[in-house]
Amino acid sequence: MTTGTGLYIVLVSIHGLIRGHDLELGRDADTGGQITYVVELARALIAHPDVQKVDVLTRRVIDPKIHHDYGEPFEDVAPGATIVRLPCGPRRYLRKEVLWPYLDSFIDHALQHVRRVGRIPDLIHSHYADAGYVGARLAGLLGIPLIHTGHSLGRVKRKRLIEQGMKRSIIESHYSMNQRIEAEETVLDSAARVIASTRQEVDEQYSLYDNYQPRRMRVIPPGIDLSRFHPPARGEPAPPIRRVLERFLHDPDKPMILALSRPDERKNIATLIKAYAENTALRELANLVLVLGNRDDISGLERGPREVLTDLLLLVDRYDLYGSIAFPKHHDAQDVPDLYRFAAKTHGIFVNPALTEPFGLTLVEASASGLPIIATEDGGPRDIIGYCKNGLLINPLDAQRMGEAILEVLTNRERWRRWSKSGVRGAHQYFSWSSHVRRYLTSVHKVIERSVRTASTFKGRLPTVDRMLVCDIDNTLLGDPAALKELLERVRHVNGNVGFGVASGRRIETLLRALKEWDIPLPYLFISSVGSEIHYGPRIIEDSGWQKHIHYRWKPEALRAAISSLPGIRLQAQESQRKYKISYYINPYSAPSLREIKRHLRKQDLHANVIYSHQRYLDLLPIRASKGLALRYIALKWGIPLERFLVAGDSGNDEEMLSGNTLGVVVGNYSPELERLRGKPRIYFAQGHYAWGVIEGIEHYNFLGEVSIPNEEL
Repeated sequence: MTTGTGLYIVLVSIHGLIRGHDLELGRDADTGGQITYVVELARALIAHPDVQKVDVLTRRVIDPKIHHDYGEPFEDVAPGATIVRLPCGPRRYLRKEVLWPYLDSFIDHALQHVRRVGRIPDLIHSHYADAGYVGARLAGLLGIPLIHTGHSLGRVKRKRLIEQGMKRSIIESHYSMNQRIEAEETVLDSAARVIASTRQEVDEQYSLYDNYQPRRMRVIPPGIDLSRFHPPARGEPAPPIRRVLERFLHDPDKPMILALSRPDERKNIATLIKAYAENTALRELANLVLVLGNRDDISGLERGPREVLTDLLLLVDRYDLYGSIAFPKHHDAQDVPDLYRFAAKTHGIFVNPALTEPFGLTLVEASASGLPIIATEDGGPRDIIGYCKNGLLINPLDAQRMGEAILEVLTNRERWRRWSKSGVRGAHQYFSWSSHVRRYLTSVHKVIERSVRTASTFKGRLPTVDRMLVCDIDNTLLGDPAALKELLERVRHVNGNVGFGVASGRRIETLLRALKEWDIPLPYLFISSVGSEIHYGPRIIEDSGWQKHIHYRWKPEALRAAISSLPGIRLQAQESQRKYKISYYINPYSAPSLREIKRHLRKQDLHANVIYSHQRYLDLLPIRASKGLALRYIALKWGIPLERFLVAGDSGNDEEMLSGNTLGVVVGNYSPELERLRGKPRIYFAQGHYAWGVIEGIEHYNFLGEVSIPNEEL
């Protein structure tokens, strides 16, 4: 393993399109301010003497509809800082809401990348809920701290959409909101630090979550590269974008009301159009310029942007705004600072009417360009206007007041000049990257110092093994003597490069007893107690590093006390309990739902992996423990690629083990809770029961020969 004197930091930002140059901001709902933040954070971190290496892990996309840059596996954004693009589901570009089934595979590819680097990162910093899901598992497997930045939060978004009148069922079907919120709860459960952009984000937005722990949260305003943003110079020629605006506007020199965002419903552009259109004095005084990403044909866009832009056209026609509103189809990166300066030259204003705004990058850019601002009374705008003292906060749903506020700013020339100067000064004073990184590293150094490393992660190798067959015991490996005999014969007659392991909810003692009763040779590997213990044969040596690794935030007495107050849940006998496993019987008809149980624990600041199986068992494990996490720890430790693990199971406690880059086999006698895995990548539902299903899976993947994955989507 290589070592270094400086920090190795991994940033994870999965969705959207990330590259180190010519960022396509506004291309769609997934390519916005978060992309800029992550790329510029990487550059700013590597410029600091305490940092030696920065990797930005994102999704690799190979799609003729987008630039080939996003298919390149590596891109240097600065010496020592690299964008690393990893496979994640189909090669084509996908919106973030449909990426969830592929994130386990992304985790496995990320672990392979860490192994190639040969050095464990000092920390992982995840961005948004999807990366938080990945980051929590990566940090847990590697035994390193997780830092998280939400950028926007699911509970807040759902609340706003409901206020707009959208039905919960529609919100769920389009945004996968329950899955997103559960991922956010999980990351809050695991994160050593949450970096927020504003105090309001901590006090009002994160407080909606069961795992709200403000002591682990730090407010650090994002840094911004302001080198391209400055007020217009005296006598400065008109920018090229003016010629584009002239196609729309009768008098392009009128004061400009500028809005710049993605064509996303939550950006609330329709309300801004109504505010302008329904204020006669404002229409006479100023032009409205809307820069909403790039497009060729509205009908070819995804549903969300298509609906937003179609509504825009309908409103323009309804209010007959032709000649006083511009909405250009294309702009490039240089047009953005030109637009700010041109708007400032006309003594115009920048408006951000978004329903929610975690930060507001464009507000700082506009401020640095000498443009007063009006913005939603939410999140970042409160802090930005508080620092820069250059604008007003408005209710984003009150179109009449929005129009009045814009008119007030444009008609008070003395205040306009005062706000213009104050905005330039405040933007540079409070939002520099050097200030951000200094505060960031001060906070994370403390976290790293407290972190307990799993030093043995990369040591050793199971001798001669290049693939592993890992089976659940009860109702998978065991259940049909003839099938078991046939399976063992097949494994016995291949060469010594195939390893054999078992994974079970049983404790190690009863697991060994079952193997003896069924005359099964001792395997290489034992994952027992639902993944909370790992042993190696034939001497049954316990992996002490795994025990140290999963001890993180484990409070068994408090967990037992918390569960004791819930109906329909009964503690199993003492012999079923382990140091890192608390086992219960659960009555699914009288007990709270799994989600309610998790919420009950989170509200008491208790952290556990809650596993439900066979519709009657409930196990509480440390948040870093499960069969799936144990399997990935083993793959990483012994250097066996996850694609060379065939795993077979039948119940809910096998779900995580079956998902991801492993070759999953669900035997025919599976428990109903696994039905949700049907259709997921690399999961084969066998017809055969018990070990016959395992044999069927071996044949499906040709696991004992040249391993192949039939019909995998590329």
